[in-house]
Amino acid sequence: MKKTFDTQNPLIKIEHLQKVFGTKEVLKDVNLIFPKGSTTVILGLSGGGKSTIIKHIVGLMKPTSGKIMVDGVEVSSCSEKTLREVRQNIGYLFQDGAMFDSMNIFDNVAFPLREHFKLSKDEIHDKVMKMLHMTGLDAKRVAELFPNELSGGMRKRAGLARAIIMEPTIILYDEPTSGLDPITSDLITQLILKLQKELGVTSVLITHDMKESFKSADYLAFLFEGEIIEWAENEDFKNTTNPYVKQLLNGSGEGPIQFND
Repeated sequence: MKKTFDTQNPLIKIEHLQKVFGTKEVLKDVNLIFPKGSTTVILGLSGGGKSTIIKHIVGLMKPTSGKIMVDGVEVSSCSEKTLREVRQNIGYLFQDGAMFDSMNIFDNVAFPLREHFKLSKDEIHDKVMKMLHMTGLDAKRVAELFPNELSGGMRKRAGLARAIIMEPTIILYDEPTSGLDPITSDLITQLILKLQKELGVTSVLITHDMKESFKSADYLAFLFEGEIIEWAENEDFKNTTNPYVKQLLNGSGEGPIQFND
């Protein structure tokens, strides 16, 4: 049965987002919605501003103009106190995992809990081990290891365990399968789908991996020259007549998208 989502009352809404760095306009006029409980994949060329969008969602960047609404809160202009409260409901899986090299995996995953809550050692232990297990890791074996002792795929999963430790309603994934072999990439994609189903989260993915994109996405958006030029449900996106999107899907150097040497 096809999943349906409320597109009239999205959990996240971006309106006329513009971001300028110096003289470079990275985002020109981004308009995008993320329905509650859905998975949206943002595609685009390298350096086109995809990661800039999700950094605005979590409040790591402030827009030059426009606004970002997250569960009814305008994160682009709210107070630091309110932004901190919003962030407690957002998990962020960074591209490189962003693990603390000096901490073992247990302490890395436990870090957000210790920062935001006053929990007992037993409560923290139980929650960390549960999240490591949920992300498909051998919790007892992995907990005492350090990030440099894990494979790339295991680091991604440990980073994801940390991202969901606060039981967020939103998870942002920045290139979750980059640098991974096809089998491990598929495992990460299946994990994303599992978390969406079991936790009911709203997921936003930035990726170049077209194959894995279509496995996980309810919606896909194509960012080109600072604007979203296509946003559609999975099957509609695959069958688009938009020549820019067709060139992207075909992985072709020929088409309306021109590359400068």
